[in-house]
Amino acid sequence: MNAATLKSLKDSPLSGSAKMIDRFICGLLWLAAATSILITIAIIFSVLIEAIHFFKIVPLTDFLFGLQWSPQMALRPDQAGSSGAFGAIPLFVGTILITLVAMLVAIPIGLFSAIYLSEYAYRNTRNILKPSLEILAGIPTVVYGYFAIIFISPWLRTIGSYMGLDVAAESALAAGLVMGVMIIPFISSLSDDIITSVPKSLRDGAYALGATKSETIRNILLPAALPGIAGAVLLAVSRAIGETMIVVMAAGMSANLTFNPLQAVTTVTVQIVSLLVGDQEFDSPKTMAAFALGLTLFCTTLFLNIVALKIVKKYRERYE
Repeated sequence: MNAATLKSLKDSPLSGSAKMIDRFICGLLWLAAATSILITIAIIFSVLIEAIHFFKIVPLTDFLFGLQWSPQMALRPDQAGSSGAFGAIPLFVGTILITLVAMLVAIPIGLFSAIYLSEYAYRNTRNILKPSLEILAGIPTVVYGYFAIIFISPWLRTIGSYMGLDVAAESALAAGLVMGVMIIPFISSLSDDIITSVPKSLRDGAYALGATKSETIRNILLPAALPGIAGAVLLAVSRAIGETMIVVMAAGMSANLTFNPLQAVTTVTVQIVSLLVGDQEFDSPKTMAAFALGLTLFCTTLFLNIVALKIVKKYRERYE
């Protein structure tokens, strides 16, 4: 296209309307971006305001460091149990315990599956296995909960009885195992895409130096894909922390302060749901405690994101 053609297009009558359309589209895009930011700010402030009201009733130190969680509050002064216990440590411990069990299942299986699919599997095998693996991500969580109740929990109790261990009917181990199975596709699919996107020249260079396939994967591909894999693991952790249905059905709702995965525990998200249902008044400490838990969960997730970004930035390698 020469200069005369460009000048004719610039001077054509359609150029003004084209500029208007361009400004209109830019305005729509700006509005979409601004709307998402405003919605996020609105959510944060709505949670923050109610949490501040809660902390005016229950001290922040009692909430963060209390060892007993019993948020039952009386509706009238003459009822029993007029004061509840809002120590959130049992909820934090239960959340960490179940998430840790889930990650111990999901990270190795998901990462090894991604390595196999990207480096070892034949094309036809990959075309069959990857969609089959990703089906797990589409199964409703309530189905995983039924699977945990019907199969995993009785299986764990049977094994525990043979080993002389007391395994509860609802346990953190059962919830963590099933949650780990649910999270495998997140790590596997994302890690597979990330490892596959590593430049082929790096593989060729390693093979030219005499490295084996396993050495190439261990010393070249995994370090190169580390930032993306860290992001996939972070996404899986966030998914595990926010899961509710599997925990309700497999781990129960008992706020027990225990590090034993064979016992029943509960998580922050489960308690948020339980606090916001029923006939409790909205301005009661029991209801406002859900917003305090939500704010704590938001701050924890934000902290994890910041730490993950720091780690990724520190170990990131740039390839031309």
